[in-house]
Amino acid sequence: MFHKQPTLHRKQLRADWRTYQGGLIHTGNKKRQVLKRIRYAIVLPVLGILLYFVFTGLRDPADGRHRPEDQQSDTTRQTSRTREDTNSISKADIRNSIDSRRVFNLAARTFSFDHAGEKYKATTSIDTNLQEYMLSRMNWRSDRYTPRYLGIVVMDPSSGRVLSMAGFDRNSKTDNPCIMGNFPAASIFKIITAAAAVETCDLKPESRLTFNGGKYTLYKSQIKEKTNKYTNRISFKDSFAQSVNPVFGKIGALNLGKDALEKYALAFGFNQEIGFEIPVALSRVHLSDEPYQWAEIACGFNRDTTLSPLHGAMLASVIANHGILMEPSIFDQVFDDKGKAVYMNHPVIIHQAITPRTSDFIMDMMQTTIKSGTCRKAFRGRKKDSVLARLTIGGKTGSIYNRQRDARFDWFVGFAADKQSSAKIAIAVVVGHGEYIGTRASRYARLAMKEYFESYFSKSDNKVEGEAQPVKAKG
Repeated sequence: MFHKQPTLHRKQLRADWRTYQGGLIHTGNKKRQVLKRIRYAIVLPVLGILLYFVFTGLRDPADGRHRPEDQQSDTTRQTSRTREDTNSISKADIRNSIDSRRVFNLAARTFSFDHAGEKYKATTSIDTNLQEYMLSRMNWRSDRYTPRYLGIVVMDPSSGRVLSMAGFDRNSKTDNPCIMGNFPAASIFKIITAAAAVETCDLKPESRLTFNGGKYTLYKSQIKEKTNKYTNRISFKDSFAQSVNPVFGKIGALNLGKDALEKYALAFGFNQEIGFEIPVALSRVHLSDEPYQWAEIACGFNRDTTLSPLHGAMLASVIANHGILMEPSIFDQVFDDKGKAVYMNHPVIIHQAITPRTSDFIMDMMQTTIKSGTCRKAFRGRKKDSVLARLTIGGKTGSIYNRQRDARFDWFVGFAADKQSSAKIAIAVVVGHGEYIGTRASRYARLAMKEYFESYFSKSDNKVEGEAQPVKAKG
């Protein structure tokens, strides 16, 4: 006879089962903790190695130094911080504190001024030897050959530092023509048109172009594309060197148009304020919706496009500086009355106006202007000159009467570079001739180039001669 299992025994079985399950869970937890520790033991060292390479991957494993590009970035950041700490006054502060007439025809590199009730002393970038020479060559005497206006600006194209700024306004001796923006740009604007044509129309210096009629006129009939027995053929380079208006008029009206002309005018700094230590008038250009007006602008056959000599030197700098437009400066440093530097100038790139390839093409065309174009007479004999023969020289001229036809504006914008080194200058000269034509702009440019590089070569040649020579053994 079978007896019924007591209830207490069943409860005991359930308790034993719970104990068994709890043991399994406890054992599983232990295993998981062990596996977790193993994973951490593997992952953490790997992560540490990865972090090491992330933070040290930019270092050269051979010597632990940063790569050059990283050193440059660090230096740039440090320089930026240094500039912020050093320049307790800005260009704008200087511009608002100084009478622009004081920074004109400077005879010394330093002068004093007041700002916010404090006294300061400025060191300029002026090359005093060049400045003194240019001042001595200007026709100050009041005779029939004395021009109404004369403005000369010489600049270092790679830094924007102004090396010379000289001139006069015969009717207002206190005005500074170098920063006046009311001079018609004339054919100097062909530099902008040429650059636009190279980049927009894929023209090259040797590209063949055509025109009808005279070289220095611009009638509406001349901007039409037509070919007949009277058509003249010329290279792009020669049309630039000879300043052929209808060629550039056609390029402006038929190929570039309003948008491209405006784009490149802005790229070269027209219609924009120039960041300088003294106020500079805007160089202006305005384009309408009329194709013939585009032609007038493109070739400079108008009196509405204006240019200051300072801006003219900037245009030449773009060509001589691989297409880069630099901000001009005339102050190197400013010190407070305790001798602490409160302003230090550093070269400022405005932007890349044109490509280096384009600037090379325009340089070639500007050299042709010197060799066989509108500057050939002014630079005649340069190959036999002991200084000029060592230079690569390029330029662009322009000339136009004012509206009253009682003053003729005569321009030269160009550059000179040592063939054996990186030394170079950009220069702009405007002469407003009166009743009689006196010394021309291109002549002043030649004088400035020779004077500057004669001094430069004298210093560099003496430096080479002064280097230690090997001592020969006696015997």
